[in-house]
Amino acid sequence: MYQSYSKQSETSATPDRVKKLRTQLRGLALDGFIVPHSDEFQNEYLPACNKRLLWLTGFAGSAGMAIILANKAAIFIDGRYTIQVSNEVDMDLFEPLQVPQNQPGKWIAQNIKGKTRIGYDPRLMTLKTIENMSDLVSGKNPDCLFIPLDSNPLDLIWEDRPAQPQTPVSMHPVKYAGQKASTKIALLQKQLVAEKLNACLLTDQASIAWLFNIRGKDVPHTPLALSYAILHARKKPELMIDPQKIGKVVKEKLGKDVRISPMSKLAQRLEALGTRKGRIAIDPAKTSCWFNDRLKEQSELEVVHRADPCTLPKAIKNNTEIEGARAAHIRDGVAVSRFLCWLDTKAAKDIDEITAARKLETFRMQTGQLRDLSFETISGSGANGAIVHYRVDEQSNKTFTQNSLFLVDSGGQYLDGTTDITRTVAIGKASREMRRHFTLVLKGHIAIATSRFPKGTRGVDLDGLARMALWKAGLDYDHGTGHGVGAFLGVHEGPQGISKAAMTPFAPGMIVSNEPGFYKTGSYGIRIENLVLVTPEQKPTGGERAMLGFETLTMVPLDSSLIDTDLLDRFEISWLNDYHRQVHRLISPHLETDKERKWLKRSTKAL
Repeated sequence: MYQSYSKQSETSATPDRVKKLRTQLRGLALDGFIVPHSDEFQNEYLPACNKRLLWLTGFAGSAGMAIILANKAAIFIDGRYTIQVSNEVDMDLFEPLQVPQNQPGKWIAQNIKGKTRIGYDPRLMTLKTIENMSDLVSGKNPDCLFIPLDSNPLDLIWEDRPAQPQTPVSMHPVKYAGQKASTKIALLQKQLVAEKLNACLLTDQASIAWLFNIRGKDVPHTPLALSYAILHARKKPELMIDPQKIGKVVKEKLGKDVRISPMSKLAQRLEALGTRKGRIAIDPAKTSCWFNDRLKEQSELEVVHRADPCTLPKAIKNNTEIEGARAAHIRDGVAVSRFLCWLDTKAAKDIDEITAARKLETFRMQTGQLRDLSFETISGSGANGAIVHYRVDEQSNKTFTQNSLFLVDSGGQYLDGTTDITRTVAIGKASREMRRHFTLVLKGHIAIATSRFPKGTRGVDLDGLARMALWKAGLDYDHGTGHGVGAFLGVHEGPQGISKAAMTPFAPGMIVSNEPGFYKTGSYGIRIENLVLVTPEQKPTGGERAMLGFETLTMVPLDSSLIDTDLLDRFEISWLNDYHRQVHRLISPHLETDKERKWLKRSTKAL
């Protein structure tokens, strides 16, 4: 099994850990310290040794930041974690604040006076983050200084810190990647030459994995090998990684295109860049302050800020990756459909959240092609479903009750694609209110799935479509409507998305989630999530302009018992019936038993 159900969050030790950290800060003449969720590699999902925010505060979410001052502390979370943070963090020690309504920099400015020294670990903070925070503080308190530290004071008090991961690197075959590493490298080198850049520093782990066609197991549920890289304009790129992770076969194949250097030589390789005049690019949104500071020390180097050159081509899947995504979603759809059939047959009797999550993982493993989960399954019954990123553990595990809702958000990692799907299921008979809320969410989901839009349209331009039916009812949800997804990489991938902050134009080949929701605190949660592929421009019948659109990749039926057809128009019902016909056509041939096939036929029956 890839998922553990042991409790991650532990608040009993938090007071003592915060006290010890403040003692360290006094010894360094610091008035405060910033503890981000991110690690030295700016990952969303972290190896155990880098979960500093979790260790200090007990907060187990995949995004957040704590700020510790001498007499008060705050933890900043987004709308996904407003309930979770109160369950996991000591509210007597930390004030929970939701972003973007509350900004860490503004909070610091409001809670300090006079000369103040705020410490931070420059390896963990991106240049963009620290600059934005500094700008917000300096406007109100110009005497506040942000102090980069050579060593992290939290690490000094973390006595039982786990070891760094040492997992082997593997090559990602071209039959799945669709493009040789040498081809990708050559294309990006042409860009650097055109921009008169000598090199580009790559610190984003997914970019490095994509560029060199390598995968690893250093990070839970995301096939990454912790490393850094320098892409040179006119010579072999350099990959800096622990040599113990590179086996003989990988070294022979990778070495044809890449110079491999040990991670211990990182500072030395950066210094070597400054031995002659040149221009090196870094992405300030992905590169830590530590790299920027080291490069700025090289007087011969001009440091240029630009977006990571891998980000956009990685997001725009090639034909091989697109076909792989379709195949992965059919395979995954079979597993999830078998799970929903099992759940329906059991009538949810004597089933709890962990049992359900384990059963779903078992069905995925039975495909014989599962490499990992794409994230820890969110298996939320009743009120737990209202916790947007709920993680079930042995203490929170809840037995299903009749006349409730069950929300399951899950995904798989396959060599040919990454999946992410959410289904909300009625356990017993759903109330009229539940059906109404589900149908309002469904209307938003259909609005995104059927949208057509001109080139240049961004996620921020579509986000309101998913919310309109909810808005009209005076309802909303506090998370984005969609995120990008990688190809056997991260389940959360930029730059594309659908949210109030998604500013990147859509392009054919991008994959994004479509997942509006509604959450009634203390009662239930509803989310409907499919992954969709941005399709090439086409002129609608009778139209004058070509438009982009979405192709739905996820193939799993929705729970029709939760749909109030009186709230749907003919177009919406037609879309749902067409979707269910396609699900039946693609999934039914792969089901193993008559019982499963009959269940699918019932579940995809036209409304």
